[in-house]
Amino acid sequence: FVGHGAAEVTIAPEAIDAYEDARRLKIAVRARLPVAGAEDAEIVAFRSPESANEHVALVIGQPTGAPPLVRLHSECLTGDVLGSLKCDCGPQLHAAIHAIEAAGWGVLLYLRQEGRGIGLVNKLRAYALQDQGFDTVDANTRLGFAIDARDFGVAARMLTLLGQDRVRLLTNNPAKVAGLEAAGVAVMERVPHALPANPHNERYLATKRDRTGHQL
Repeated sequence: FVGHGAAEVTIAPEAIDAYEDARRLKIAVRARLPVAGAEDAEIVAFRSPESANEHVALVIGQPTGAPPLVRLHSECLTGDVLGSLKCDCGPQLHAAIHAIEAAGWGVLLYLRQEGRGIGLVNKLRAYALQDQGFDTVDANTRLGFAIDARDFGVAARMLTLLGQDRVRLLTNNPAKVAGLEAAGVAVMERVPHALPANPHNERYLATKRDRTGHQL
């Protein structure tokens, strides 16, 4: 069962193929990491021989036996670190930590998939096109990229390594629900994760709602 009216999404065959590659991902190290908003937390780092990217999970609280509240958060240097107002990434990251803490236990997956999988430099090129009037979808396709090039099979593999195959997913994006389920992780509920817009990201959020199916 997927709650709150999550839309039906078709998963392309290449997304399943990407998941097969994700099976080589392994846990590299884990350590206690108290963070602002969640002092009872552990960080777990993952890596595979094929990739230089090191994905991490922040496990908040202690497992209760119930499906954890899980957030898939893709790396966003401009939003997470520099506080960019062009997107909602930074506020979503911090709100997710507080939401998982309030839920009692859960997992924040921090995926090294900057710019929805196109990388930092290409994301900034897309920003330059947005300055010329293109929205985020048209900017990506104009650069020759998919609208969303992320691999949610990586997230599924991380959850599997953490022993979690049933989750409550904190997201507005039905593609994340479909991506996890296609890779073998059951989403028992979609929990909305909407935050207020600001004058700099209103168009960005409208594009997510109107062109990429986000349920805002």
